[in-house]
Amino acid sequence: MTVALAIILATIGLATTVGLVAGRKVESTLESWTVGGRQLGLVLVWLLMAGEIYTTFIFLGASGWAYRRGAPAFYIPIYGTLAYAISFFLLPVLWRVGKRHGLHTQPDFFVLRYRSRALGVMVALLGVVSIVPYLQLQLHGLGLVVEVASDGAIGAGAAIALGFVASCAFVHTSGLKGVAWVAVLKDVLMIAAVAVVGIGVPRLYFGGFGATYAAVAERLPGHLVFPGATTTMGVGWVMSTALLSGLGFYMWPHLFATAFSARSEAIIRRNAIIMPIYQVPILLVFTVGFAAALVIPGLANPDMALLEIVKRTWPPWFLGFVGAAGAVTAMVPAAVLVLGAAALLAKNVICPIFLPAADEATVMRLSRLLVVAVMGAALLSALLLPGELVGLLILGYDGVCQLFPGVVLGLAWRRVSRAGVVAGLLTGVGVALALILSGNDPVLGLNAGFVALAANALVTVVVSLLTRPSEGSLV
Repeated sequence: MTVALAIILATIGLATTVGLVAGRKVESTLESWTVGGRQLGLVLVWLLMAGEIYTTFIFLGASGWAYRRGAPAFYIPIYGTLAYAISFFLLPVLWRVGKRHGLHTQPDFFVLRYRSRALGVMVALLGVVSIVPYLQLQLHGLGLVVEVASDGAIGAGAAIALGFVASCAFVHTSGLKGVAWVAVLKDVLMIAAVAVVGIGVPRLYFGGFGATYAAVAERLPGHLVFPGATTTMGVGWVMSTALLSGLGFYMWPHLFATAFSARSEAIIRRNAIIMPIYQVPILLVFTVGFAAALVIPGLANPDMALLEIVKRTWPPWFLGFVGAAGAVTAMVPAAVLVLGAAALLAKNVICPIFLPAADEATVMRLSRLLVVAVMGAALLSALLLPGELVGLLILGYDGVCQLFPGVVLGLAWRRVSRAGVVAGLLTGVGVALALILSGNDPVLGLNAGFVALAANALVTVVVSLLTRPSEGSLV
């Protein structure tokens, strides 16, 4: 495993170097650090947004769900495709608003549209609270990948700490542009690993894709149809979860802000057209999970299905390559997440409340300091409170999706009011927490977050009709 360990460490070192070097020409301004100076082209925007799909969630969580739960895992490619279709219409409008008014973060939009810094603080806090479990997912996944790929030579805790230091270093120095260039390396490694494993496993063990699915259908009856190996994740759950995640995809604060980084709105539209291409390799990951359910049944941790079958099938050096790809695949989204959370806290929470007269330089310095604080919180969560990877992601979506009515109605309906948006947000978050904490998820066969979103939208519309419209203008 010495070669595997060397490959993993060398790749993490290379990714960190690329991120640091990319920051040499980055201006020390808030706009350059948070949204890349609004000058990113099609390829970098594509890779940044694609990084939201190809994280350790896909490497481990998606294959783990295919292994353990079966068909319900197909909600993943469904929601991604739905999100990209929505982005074709939504993101160009947001880009124009961001360009015209110099917006850097998602709460900036709410402050502008609804003329309320308090609402901006509320949105920022919701965004950070939702980001932390997602960031925890990346760090926890990084630890699992490196520990297995190095055959225990690097423990999960040490790997998480290493990823913490590397990601903080290039985010602090280079901001979004540095992350974008590391995403280039990440995607080359990730696509190569997924292609080899996703095509190789079915051929080596079953003779091809058709034979693999035929074997699964024969030996695990019901695994490939809803509700799969579960009793609660039927058609209603899959449809509601896919819709919840599709609507909430670009409500993540870091992805919302990525739309501001493009050089033009045409780039945003072209990106929406080509993004669905990235859904195809996900099916290869699912196939590996299904195959592993037959080849190595009874894994204590289903999230390890892909790595365990790679470990059984290929020599250690290739496992090291897969581990290296998985490590960088965790580092890129972790970097974007921590950058977004730090900017939210600095610009939209701390400065409005405690430093109302702060200039841009002060906000910039505070944002960089908060990078370490936010990543540290996620680090502690990953070490002390490990959880199922997909479950962590869905928990985050339950939160950020509650911002969807405020964004879409704010763009499309002049009658929407600040009171309506606040009431809707409080209702949505309250319903989601009540259902999840009481163990009623799913509820009536539907995702609890989707039920909360429906309640949120209804309250937003009703209260807006009963109150005075907000005076904010996006023109």
